[in-house]
This record gives sequence, C-alpha cells and structure tokens, in this order.
Amino acid sequence: MAGVQTAVQLRERGWTGPVTLVGAEPHQPYDRPPLSKAVLLGRTEGSAFDIDFGALDVELALGRGVTGLRPDAREVDTDAGPLAYDRLVLATGADPVTLPGTATLPDVYVLRTLDDAVRLRPVLEKRGAFVVVGAGWIGAEFATAAREAGCEVTVVEAADRPLPGALPAELTESMRAWYEQSGAGLRTGVAVASVEPGGVVLADGTRLAADAVVVGIGARPATGWLRGSGVELCADGSVRADAGLRTTVPGVYAVGDCASFPSARYGRRLLVHHWDNAMQGPAVVAANVAADAAGDAVEGQLYDPVPYFWSEQFGRFVQYIGQHSEGDTLVRRGDLGEAAWSVCWLRDGRLTALLAVGRPRDLAQARRLIGKDTPVDPALLADPETPLKSTAL
Repeated sequence: MAGVQTAVQLRERGWTGPVTLVGAEPHQPYDRPPLSKAVLLGRTEGSAFDIDFGALDVELALGRGVTGLRPDAREVDTDAGPLAYDRLVLATGADPVTLPGTATLPDVYVLRTLDDAVRLRPVLEKRGAFVVVGAGWIGAEFATAAREAGCEVTVVEAADRPLPGALPAELTESMRAWYEQSGAGLRTGVAVASVEPGGVVLADGTRLAADAVVVGIGARPATGWLRGSGVELCADGSVRADAGLRTTVPGVYAVGDCASFPSARYGRRLLVHHWDNAMQGPAVVAANVAADAAGDAVEGQLYDPVPYFWSEQFGRFVQYIGQHSEGDTLVRRGDLGEAAWSVCWLRDGRLTALLAVGRPRDLAQARRLIGKDTPVDPALLADPETPLKSTAL
C-alpha cells in the first residue's frame, strides 16, 4: 500500500519524471486486509489494486528483492542487479516474527503475503485442526476465518491475556468470551516450547494436536538490508524518519510499516503497523519529494496523523483511533459484555484515543475531537446514549 500510494501521489502532484515501483513479490501490487478474510476463505483469488500503472506511466519491477543501498552512487542493489535513482522512497513494510527452529517445518505458517494465504487455503478447505500462536490482532482474525471454515482452532498466548501490550487487561479480559462464543479454544499464560510433526508442545508439557500451526506473534520492520548504508535505524529496526518522512540520507524517504516518525501530537516517536498509516503517509512523502526536487526553501509538509486501525474478529467490528499512554484516564461507554461498546482515554480533559466495538459513530466523532484537540466533559462521555460530539466543551 505505501509504495503504490506513493507512486500514485507523485503523479497526482505533477511529478513528470520516471517512477519505478520495485517489489520482491512477483504478483501485481495488492491490498493486504482481504488476505485474512476473503482470500483466505476462497471467496476471491486475489486483492490486486484497481490501478492502471501503465496509464500512470509507473514501471513495475516485480520479483526483485532489494539487497543493499549505496547512497554515494545513488543506486539500490537488487537480486537482479542495481537500479539507479534520483529520489528513493523506502516502503519495504515489515516481516513477520517467526518461532525459532520452525523455518523448514512444512506445516508451520505465517499470514502476511498473498502466497501465505494461498498456501493456507487448502488446509482450511479440509477443515483441519489449527494451533494459532499469538492472541493478537492477526491471531484473532485468522481464528475467526478458520472457525468460519469449520476448523478446530486453539489459540495459544504466552502472556496472561489476549492482545497483550495493545490494550489494558481490564478490556481484553472481556474479549476471552469472544473466543469461547466462536468455538475457538484460548490458552493464555503458557508459551510454545516446541513444534513437532502433528502438533505443538507447550511449556507446561501439554501437547496440542494440529494439522497446521499459524504463527502470529508480531512483525518487525523489513530494514535489515539497510544496515551499513548510512540510513539511520532506531532500536526497533525502523527507519528513523523526520517529521517530513525524510531519512538521514539526502534524497531518501521512508513511509509505512518500515518507518517511525516523531509525533508532536503525542510527544514521542511512533511506529505504526497499520493500513491507514500506509495509506496516508505517501501524500506527505510525495509532496516533499516534489518540493525538494524543485529546491523549495520551505520546510515542506509534516506528517502527524491520528493513528487508526480496524479488525474484524468473531463477528465484531473493532476500531481504534488515537494513541493512549500509561496514566491516561479510561472512561467506559457501555457494558463490555454487550455486543457494542466503546472505551475512551483522556489526558488533561482531552481525548487521546478511543476503542470502539460495534460503535462506528463513536469512532467517526472521536476522530474529529482528537484531531482538533477538543476538551470534553468526562461525565457526559461515560453515558453511551450521549453522542460523542455532544461531550465537547
């Protein structure tokens, strides 16, 4: 998404020079959210973007993995030879974290690419038994699809609750019931000790039988190929971009899952691994590429979004907007045991984030309140019958 949108935005902003989109996969550029839903369940064969790259005069260099960057020569090394550039945008995304020792095992899968979804689909069609490692967003989405396909599913999470690190325990405990209601098993507080043919062995000695194991324990920026290039990386592996999404190397920019950026709104550097970030960032990159190439003395556009993502799991539409921090005040809107509810985070009387389950109107109104840094009335906020927009002071 980030690479494709950058190419599109460059053309929309009048860039007339050559644009080459390089990708390691051989497929036409595609959207990722359908992979864990329609593609995985066989409802569609792919999710290619409906974009006429020929009409945009964008060259696709597919099936070419990048291996290095030589800024002095203004060349990117690929496994099919070097490519010269005048301006370079890094949009290499993120790679899934895998379980040690499972790289060569035939029945262990991740779900990140179109090929991953295609490989998993026959196992779903056979209604095989799955062990899913990781009760995060992708683990929950895959478990949802597998149950819909009629498969037996057990989700294993090393932490003591689902969505560890993403949401407070007081919220995620209510989500345990979602697994049970769908017919999926959930084991928390126990790690996977090993993966064997036909199943996994947990740290407590329990053996879980499985036809396939799906690993969803996070992702890391795909930036290892940049080491030694002069492009500065953060401790988490992300490209250290500035507020205009420029890297530490002149003429090189970074956007999407591979890049972190400083947020004045939240007072810290953000690394956002979600679709909306890959959709929104390219407009800033394209504007700054054009401005820099024209020699404009102005600072250019700054990127400081209100982060947003969604997840469809266990018959629920889950949305989150903003960025909450430890110390923020949590305000509930509705009963967490019901089908629809939302939760707000406040700091200094202003909304910093909102999680909505089946309440899309709350999400839409929270976007405006957070974006404008509008003070709100906490008492009104706690009433789920009061429209969020009516809580503004």
